[in-house]
Amino acid sequence: MTKEATKSIQILGIPFYSWDVKACYEQLNEVGGLLTAPSGPGLANIPHDPVYYESVLNSDIIIPDSGYMVLAWNLLSKKKLKRLSGLEFINYFVEAYPKEKDQRLMLVNPTPPEQQANLTYLNSIGISCTEEDCYIAPFYQAGQVKDEVLLQLIESRRPRWVLINIGGGTQEILGAYLKENLSYLPALICTGAAIAFKTGKQVDIPVWADKLYLGWLFRIASAPQKYTYRYLEALPLVKLLLKYKGNAVEFNATHPV
Repeated sequence: MTKEATKSIQILGIPFYSWDVKACYEQLNEVGGLLTAPSGPGLANIPHDPVYYESVLNSDIIIPDSGYMVLAWNLLSKKKLKRLSGLEFINYFVEAYPKEKDQRLMLVNPTPPEQQANLTYLNSIGISCTEEDCYIAPFYQAGQVKDEVLLQLIESRRPRWVLINIGGGTQEILGAYLKENLSYLPALICTGAAIAFKTGKQVDIPVWADKLYLGWLFRIASAPQKYTYRYLEALPLVKLLLKYKGNAVEFNATHPV
């Protein structure tokens, strides 16, 4: 890896990856690591969720998935950040991933229907994956995102890649738990619903719309009651950016890191 391929920009104390998707994929393929893609609402909630914040900071690659954050940061700072969305990463991943049947891939899915959709899609594009390569995550209680069953399953199958396709705010904590407790380091990919844009479980977002930071608009149009409030939760992020800029977020005694 070159210095250019590993450069980052510090925002809220988080070193956001600021290079191209090819270099990102190659680093994970070569040495493994935890990739997270913090959402706008997740970042806005950092002052109230130190466990989430610490899990993101423990990532090896943190991609700037939130178009809202990137736009706000680039307006406020002279040091510009290049966006790399979870969807862009998944688009590259499914093209670059080797198609031989070597069982290097494991999926962590939120529900049986999502699992079946993911399997059908991956097999349809030549990526071999079976139900034995999958795990349906239980509902994790707040503050208790640990999973010994999943840990042992990964240890026994030793996949090269683990796609964690569950909700933001939980997947980052689960990914950090796996990284800390596994005896080896696979590529742990926390891009949540990104694969669902490919399977049809979520609204299709064209490449041009993703590049123009309009994915949020397509999601709201597809399910306004579900997504409108969620994106409104990201609004306090601008206040955090103004207050902390590149510095780490401080916590009071009630919310120690």
